Amino acid sequence: MIPASGATAGLRLVHRGRTLAGARVAATRGARRRGLLGVDVVEGVLVLRARSVHTIGMRIPIDVASCSVDGRVRRVRTLVPGRVGRPIRHAPIAIEAAAGAFSEWGIVPGDVLELVA
Repeated sequence: MIPASGATAGLRLVHRGRTLAGARVAATRGARRRGLLGVDVVEGVLVLRARSVHTIGMRIPIDVASCSVDGRVRRVRTLVPGRVGRPIRHAPIAIEAAAGAFSEWGIVPGDVLELVA
C-alpha cells in the first residue's frame, strides 16, 4: 500500500475506483512521530507504517483505519484526544483521517484501500 519508491506527493486514497481524499505518507521517523499533532482540522489522510497510534497531545479526535500491507482494512475506530490505540495484529499500516470520515465514506473492515498517484 505504501509506495516503495518513496513518492509521497500528489497521492490519493481510493476505494473501489472512487477517490476519497488526498493522501500524504509519513515516510520518515520524525514524520511518523509528529503525525497529526498540532492540527485543528485534518485535510485528507495521513498514511503511516504503525501498528498502533495515539492521540496524546492532540486537540481533536481522529479516525484510524488499521490495514494490512495490501490495503485491506482490519479495523476502523475513532480515537478521542489523550488515548492510545491498541496494536492490531496483521495491520502494519495506519490511515488517519478526520473523525467520522471513514463512516461517511462507508469504509468497513474487509474493504481494500489503495494509494494512487
